[in-house]
Amino acid sequence: MAEILVEPIEAYALSQKKRVKTLFSKIGVIGCGKEGQSIARIASWHGMEVVFLELSEEKIENALLNISKELDDRIENWGLTQSEKRAIMGRIKGSLDYCDLADCDFVIEAIRADEKTGERSIDTRKEVFRRVEEVVEQDAIIATNATTIVISELASELKYRERCVSLHFFVTSPEARIIEVVKGLYTSDEVYNKVCTFVKLINRDVIPVEESAGLVSVRLYITLLNEACAALMEGVASMQDIDKTMEVGLGMRFGPFHSADIIGLEKVVRWMENLYEEFGSQKYKPSPLVKRLVRAKRLGIQAGVGFYRYDQDGNKMDDQDLLRKI
Repeated sequence: MAEILVEPIEAYALSQKKRVKTLFSKIGVIGCGKEGQSIARIASWHGMEVVFLELSEEKIENALLNISKELDDRIENWGLTQSEKRAIMGRIKGSLDYCDLADCDFVIEAIRADEKTGERSIDTRKEVFRRVEEVVEQDAIIATNATTIVISELASELKYRERCVSLHFFVTSPEARIIEVVKGLYTSDEVYNKVCTFVKLINRDVIPVEESAGLVSVRLYITLLNEACAALMEGVASMQDIDKTMEVGLGMRFGPFHSADIIGLEKVVRWMENLYEEFGSQKYKPSPLVKRLVRAKRLGIQAGVGFYRYDQDGNKMDDQDLLRKI
């Protein structure tokens, strides 16, 4: 009787080194506030695994809850099914540990400035970039969603600077089908082209932007808001009519004041201050009206009140007494 040879099946399996990894199969997001949540939801919607980092379990739970609520809105409007929602949420995981980013091939920083410590946003982001580089593979791409910080400065202290790039997701209109992409001084053509591929994979168009603080969107919007505030303070027109003029007359989805409330007035002020420091032009200097609202903690929709007052679902309310106090 012939001898039966038994060989371990593992010998015929693909080794980890031989397995082909799909580009952008898993991405990481640092910080899951409004911007991070939008990035995580969009990427997961298009079939990508997402792991996001936050500072506490409470923040992780809050981020997942907000993403879930956003998807519920899509279900109510017949844009999604329950099973699709479960699949999307199943691809999103929260973490407190940078090591969980190790197998990501694309990591996007989307943190907010630390208002309590007053730590400069650029210093915080540089530390994030350094910590990400310590755990990811050499060919992993590291990006920032910041708009007023130059990517070349963020990448300047890294070992592999050519892998760094900047891109801007639009939170004022999360479904805007464009993303601004910036190639920094160190960014390689290969990395830039890969990021452009990522943008196309999530069904957006690339807006190529030369390296500049504020990119295109923020520079134009800040100027518009400051001028709208000046017109309001001069009594040229009411706040509602200024917004209506831009929405109906010029086809904007939201007027400058409503847009500021959506973005968050504290973030708008940081944009203004960064651009004013960068360029020194008065057109970027924060309007006294915007600063007044920020000091009063009227920060926009998330606070329930900004230029306008909002209900718990974020719908604008008609509050004439509030408008007279601006």
